[in-house]
Amino acid sequence: MVETNQDFNVDDVIEGTVVSITEKQVFVDIGFKTEGIVPISELSHLHIETPNEVVEEGQELTLKVIKVEEDEIILSKKAVDADKSWEILTEKYENGEIFETEVKEVVKGGLVVDVGLRGFIPASLVEIHFVEDFSDYLNETLEVKIVDLDKEQNRLILSHRAVLELEADKEKEALLKSLTKGEVIEGTVQRITDFGAFVDIGGVDGLVHISELAHSHVDKVTDIVSEGDTIKVEVLSVDPESERISLSHKNTLAGPWENITERVQEGEVVKAVVKRLVDFGAFLEIEEGVEGLVHISEIADRHIAQPSEVLSVGQELDVKVLSVNEEDQRISLSIKAIGADEEQKDIAEYQKEEENSGFQLGDLIGDKLDKYK
Repeated sequence: MVETNQDFNVDDVIEGTVVSITEKQVFVDIGFKTEGIVPISELSHLHIETPNEVVEEGQELTLKVIKVEEDEIILSKKAVDADKSWEILTEKYENGEIFETEVKEVVKGGLVVDVGLRGFIPASLVEIHFVEDFSDYLNETLEVKIVDLDKEQNRLILSHRAVLELEADKEKEALLKSLTKGEVIEGTVQRITDFGAFVDIGGVDGLVHISELAHSHVDKVTDIVSEGDTIKVEVLSVDPESERISLSHKNTLAGPWENITERVQEGEVVKAVVKRLVDFGAFLEIEEGVEGLVHISEIADRHIAQPSEVLSVGQELDVKVLSVNEEDQRISLSIKAIGADEEQKDIAEYQKEEENSGFQLGDLIGDKLDKYK
């Protein structure tokens, strides 16, 4: 019995063998009185210049009938490939699967990839960072996730950025678990605020509060660090659940008390500024960040009930160092001792003058007596 075109219906899936290839179409033996025709546009979901890029003579193909005419059957390889791909991709989408695909075209707004059918990666979903020129991505293989799939609308949107973000989240989780209190690491200042600096310590940001930037008082964060600076920080605390990390830059710096005994020695007189008055005395700053105590008994050579009777905050004066304890960060000072030293000095000077004066008087009397001899 001779087959007629009535034996073929649209959407039928049939097998055929490529018998000839022209510039714009492929002829396929499908067991009909005439060959089936596959237009170049129905060979691939991607743009191709010639059919030879996809098929060759003698190749067995699975095709879908898309049009039946009196003496002509129009077929599609692309439609069969798409049906298979939609089924596979739907499963990948539902499972949130990550898979590889090759970039076939760079177009305005993003990348076209081959996933068995035409997929699109918008520019905003290519990388975490901004990319100005996508030409380097052509023919590159990227790991992607499907973020939007609609067979009826023939829409397939993929994301490489989503894969990178998942990897970053895993790295962040691992880092948060590995950090320990007291650990000293290097980081890069990413962002500056009024209350501190956020420092990237390997994929996650920690906060260095303004009070932890330096040993001395800091008015502005930018007085100490700038964006892009690489600094050492000490881990103060880690909260994996909230992903909050507290850091200190101050703790990695030499403190003002370090080697203080090399700069301040017992018995010397130094300049100081009154910082605080308390019932039992006054705290005076002798170096930035280094304060010593003048006990109330060492303020004046007379009895006083309150340090404020003699001293005021901000007052500058000379003090004598009585003792220095670097380990306990304590320095004892005296104002009274300055007066006592001056008094002893005056007495010594007076005695010296008296001694000199005595010799001169003796010499003078001796001269007078010589006249009477």
